[in-house]
Amino acid sequence: MRTLGKHAMEILLSILIFAPVNTAWAKEDPGYTIITGLVRDKVNKKRLEYVNISVPGSNIGTVTNADGEFSFKISDSIPAIDIELSHIGYYNNKVSLSGDDMKDLTIWLTPNSNVLDGIIIRAGDPRLIVEEALKKVPDNYSTSNNMLTGFYRETAQKGRRYINISEAIIDVYKTSYEESADRDRVQILKGRKLLSQKSGDTLVVKLLGGPNLSVYVDIVKNPDILLDPDLLSFYKFRMEESTIIDDRPQYVIRFIPQAILSFALYEGKLYIDKERLAFTRTEFNLNMDDKNKATQAILKKKPFGLRFKPTEVSFLVTYKECDGLTHLNYIRNIVQFKCDWKRRLFSTNYTIQSEMVVTDSKEDNINTIPYKAAFKTNQSLSDQVTNFYDEDFWGAYNIIEPTESLESAVSKLKKQQR
Repeated sequence: MRTLGKHAMEILLSILIFAPVNTAWAKEDPGYTIITGLVRDKVNKKRLEYVNISVPGSNIGTVTNADGEFSFKISDSIPAIDIELSHIGYYNNKVSLSGDDMKDLTIWLTPNSNVLDGIIIRAGDPRLIVEEALKKVPDNYSTSNNMLTGFYRETAQKGRRYINISEAIIDVYKTSYEESADRDRVQILKGRKLLSQKSGDTLVVKLLGGPNLSVYVDIVKNPDILLDPDLLSFYKFRMEESTIIDDRPQYVIRFIPQAILSFALYEGKLYIDKERLAFTRTEFNLNMDDKNKATQAILKKKPFGLRFKPTEVSFLVTYKECDGLTHLNYIRNIVQFKCDWKRRLFSTNYTIQSEMVVTDSKEDNINTIPYKAAFKTNQSLSDQVTNFYDEDFWGAYNIIEPTESLESAVSKLKKQQR
C-alpha cells in the first residue's frame, strides 16, 4: 500500500541563495482571438473563482483565477461559435463569439438551488455508490493513451509576502484509465520564475515533484491515494445535499476517517454524477488530528533545530465530460505550515500553493515522454525552471490569469530589479 507522502507532494526545507530572474507577463499573439473578462454570481454579484471555461465539443479550456478573472485564447483555425462556462452549483452559460469586442466582459452565472434528489434513485449505503463508481471507471474515462497540455503555477508565501513564483507549460502523458499511473509522465515545455530577494529569507521552501501533481493527484487514475478499495473500510461515508455540475445532478458524499493507522488519512467530499456514476469533483484534506503523522506524510527534509508544524494540506480535483467521457480538468494543492527555531518566541507562517489546469489534449499519433525528459519526483520546479526559460513564454497557450496579489508581487519585484 502506498501513501501520498511516499511518492508525491513532499516539502523540502533547505537553506539556499537565489538570484533574481527577469520576466514579463503575457502578451498577445497573432492568429488567435483573445477573450478576457470577469465571472460573477447573478444573485449576490460575488466573483466566482475556478469557473471552468471551454469551447463546446473541444478539449480547449482554462479556469478563472481566485479573483474570478480569465483570459482565453482560441486559435483562428478552430470554428468556435461560443464559449461555455460551468461551475459547481450553477447553470451553465454560453457566450457568443459574434461580438466585435470580446475584451473585459462581465459574465453572470445563475445559481441552481433546485436540485431534485429523486432524478436517479439508488438505495443503500453511500459507500456502495462509491464502489459502483469505481467499477464504472473503464466506461466513463478514456481507454486510450492521451497527451494533455497544461498550465502549472507554484507559489510560496512567507506570511502574506510571496517569496517564490514559478510557472510552466507542461505536457502530461497519460496511459489508459484501465492501467495504473506508473507509466504516466510529465515534461516541462516552457517555464519562468520570480523570486524575491530579501536578506531575511534564509529559509527556502520547495515543493518536490510539483508538476507531477497532474499524475499523482488524479485520484481516479491513481486510486491508491484515496480510492483504493482496501482503504474504503477505513472511512465513514455520509450522503449530503445534492448539487449541480455541468447542468447534471451530482451525489455529494462526505467521508471521514474511522480508523487509526500508522499514517494519516484524509477527509473531504466526493462528487459523483448521478446518472453516469462518474467522479466529477473531489475536495479532500489530510487529517491533522496527529501532527506527527501529518508531518511524516509531507516533510522530506528540514534544517536541524527547526520546528515544523503543518496546519493544512488540502486538494481540489475536478473532471469535465467531453464526447461521453470524463477527463481530468483542474487540480489545486495548498500546504500551510508554521516554522520556528528553538528558543525563539514567534513562528512564521508559510503557504505553498500549486495548481494545474488542462488546456488541451489529444490521443492520436502521440508518443510517450522519454524517461530522461520527464520531470522527476525528486526535482523542484524552482530549481529546474530556468532550463526551460522562453522570452515569449505564453505563446499560444492558455493559462490561469494571475490574481491581483500575484500582479502586485510581480510589480514590486520589477521595481526592485530596476
